[in-house]
Amino acid sequence: MTVDFQPLFRSAIGFDRMARLLDTARTTADVPSYPPYNIEKTGEDTYVLTMAVAGFASDDLDISAQDNTLVISGRLPEDKGQHRYLHRGIAGRAFERRFVLADHMTVSGAELVNGLLHVSLRRVVPEALKPRRIQIASAAPQAPRVLEAEPAQQAA
Repeated sequence: MTVDFQPLFRSAIGFDRMARLLDTARTTADVPSYPPYNIEKTGEDTYVLTMAVAGFASDDLDISAQDNTLVISGRLPEDKGQHRYLHRGIAGRAFERRFVLADHMTVSGAELVNGLLHVSLRRVVPEALKPRRIQIASAAPQAPRVLEAEPAQQAA
C-alpha cells in the first residue's frame, strides 16, 4: 500500500522531513525488534536509550549519529568451532537499529554495563532558537498638554 502525502504539503514549506519520517515509520513497521530496547526520559531535555546486547563487547558495537538518525549496530566475531553448544538461547546475530532523533538531539555518551548498552541523549537548543523575552521600550512620561483658549473666546 502506497500513501501519497503530496496534497498535504502543497501549501507547506520545509515539511519534507515530516514526509520522510512518515515514510520511514511505514517501512519499519514490520521490522523485527532485535535487540530489545527501552527509551527513558530522565529529565526535561535528557533521555537514555537502553538496549539489551548480551554477549556483545564494546568493540563489537558501533554507534553513529548523522542527519537526525542514531544508528546502533553490532557484529560478533565468527565462532570458528570454538564452542560446542548443547543449547544456544542467547542471540548473537548481527543487528542494526535505527532511531530517528528530534531536532537538536545530541548523543552525550554511551556505556556498556552487564550486557546493557546505555546511550545518553540530550536536547541542546541553540540560543538563537530559544524563546526570548522582548522588552517593551517606553518613552519618558510627558506632562499632559493643556490647551489654552484663544483670547477672543476668553472675552466672550
